[in-house]
Amino acid sequence: MNDDVWLVIPLYNEEQVIEGVVRNARLTFPNVCCIDDGSSDGSALAAERGGAVVVRHPVNLGQGAALQTGFEYVLTDPSMRYAVTYDADGQHQVSDVVAMLDRLRRGDLDLVLGSRFLEGTIEAGALKRVILRLATAFTNWTTKTKLTDAHNGLRVLSRPVVEALDIRQNRMAHASEIVGLIGGMQIDGRPVRYAEMPVHILYTDYSRAKGQSVWNSVNILAELLWR
Repeated sequence: MNDDVWLVIPLYNEEQVIEGVVRNARLTFPNVCCIDDGSSDGSALAAERGGAVVVRHPVNLGQGAALQTGFEYVLTDPSMRYAVTYDADGQHQVSDVVAMLDRLRRGDLDLVLGSRFLEGTIEAGALKRVILRLATAFTNWTTKTKLTDAHNGLRVLSRPVVEALDIRQNRMAHASEIVGLIGGMQIDGRPVRYAEMPVHILYTDYSRAKGQSVWNSVNILAELLWR
């Protein structure tokens, strides 16, 4: 079951939680690829203990580069039909992936994007929400897309979309780049078909300490304006 799905997890210094994240995900999705992006701790070994395939970057290249490496790896599996971008810090929920995948399997879409702003599902301060909305508005304007949450890391992509992606932005701006690529993408001679679904992000003390602060949102907006 779900043997045609790969979870792609960029991994950087998450030794404390990654084994549990992988073990929990593999109860539903047996195929997990973690891209160890030059971690200085035992993240890679912890991910392997959890049952993930680990691809290693010798130095830290950034989340965009890690995702591109992960996509290239999972494309080597001819049975892969869907790839899921999934965070390493435990903030994403497998139940959301199941719902998004069920939607994509209907066959009338090419990818499904998670949104924290549908159904009031975001748990964040007012300033962070404002900054994320500004970043989304800017991304929609520059990419001609219509999204409510352009910087959510939870996505379910069909194989043709994964094959067409070529991420060049290594750091936080890669999320906007992905949206831009989607906005201009053609699948079988037609525009790519996408939809958003509500997802429920778990903002734990650990995930906030690892970069879910308002300053991380500020950095996203700054990279968009000055890239």
